[in-house]
Amino acid sequence: MAGVKRARLLPASGAMARHTVNAIDDTAPRHTSAIQDGRNRAGMDQTIIIGSGMAGIACARALADAGCPVRVLDKGRGIGGRMATRRVALPHGDVTFDHGAQYMRPRDPAFAQALAKAGACAWPDGSDHGRQVGMPGMSSVVRAMADGLTVSQQTEVTAMVLQDGVWTLATDAGDLQAKRVVLTIPAPQAARLLGPLHPFAPHLARVTMDPCLTLMAAFPPDSARPFVQRSDPAHDLAWIAQDNAKPGRTDSAVTWVAQASVPFSCANLEADTDDIAAHMLRLLAEVLEVDPRHALYARVHRWRYAQAGTALGQPFLRNDDRRLFVGGDWCLGARAEDAWRSGRAIARDILEGANAQ
Repeated sequence: MAGVKRARLLPASGAMARHTVNAIDDTAPRHTSAIQDGRNRAGMDQTIIIGSGMAGIACARALADAGCPVRVLDKGRGIGGRMATRRVALPHGDVTFDHGAQYMRPRDPAFAQALAKAGACAWPDGSDHGRQVGMPGMSSVVRAMADGLTVSQQTEVTAMVLQDGVWTLATDAGDLQAKRVVLTIPAPQAARLLGPLHPFAPHLARVTMDPCLTLMAAFPPDSARPFVQRSDPAHDLAWIAQDNAKPGRTDSAVTWVAQASVPFSCANLEADTDDIAAHMLRLLAEVLEVDPRHALYARVHRWRYAQAGTALGQPFLRNDDRRLFVGGDWCLGARAEDAWRSGRAIARDILEGANAQ
């Protein structure tokens, strides 16, 4: 969305900040260390959140709304994490695929309200489960929640050091400093970043995350559409959805998202993606009773950490001085709402700690 401030990170010897506290301009003069020192001191008061998925953005949104300086970093290209939507140009017109989370089914009234504010709507998929989807894609929900936040994509944090109460984060665009760091990335990634000797390591090691291979396939507009969605945990393609049947999607092609079962995904995770796509396309064509040679598009996305197999069992981890938090959907379960609850719980704990000082 236009309101998201996509800040470019400055190198360690970078330029001064101006215009607003959230917008960084790296075209300004680089001749005064006083300005640089001032910017670093300001950075020491901020919270940096690593991960721009549902948990990270929910946490950042709550902190920003409470007036706390916050910045979000993510190594990926787009906001949303596993709330992901891919746009593809085809001869019949552009199409989109929700190749991560397929839908949301809110239980908490506050989450339902947040979804409504973010433009989500009901998906009439033939079930009575009250499923909702983002418009025009699943990533739109998180992007709407991020409106006005400072988010730096394609920025990977490679190391973190806490010294004298200040975090220094090494990134591929230079060092950053923060008073507090919140990790909202998959548990195995958090464990690698923190290291095996960190006090959180035993807790993170108990969390297991299952992979998921996801096929995105498109067929001509006059192709068969035997169902809107199909769930069969015993099949290699455990979930199949007609993506173009979701509200707000284009109908220039019949688009399908097929997500493989955990056993299939584990067995084929390291295989060549072209081979996986060809195999999954054949499986999909058998279910749809169509000729796979008629496919206009077929690609596979490899989600190495798709969802929690064994959850942490609590909303987040934190140290005693509230300078480091780790959270995400894997803390509570495998739903987008679990990620939202974890992020909100972290923000609430941060604010409670600030008010107690």
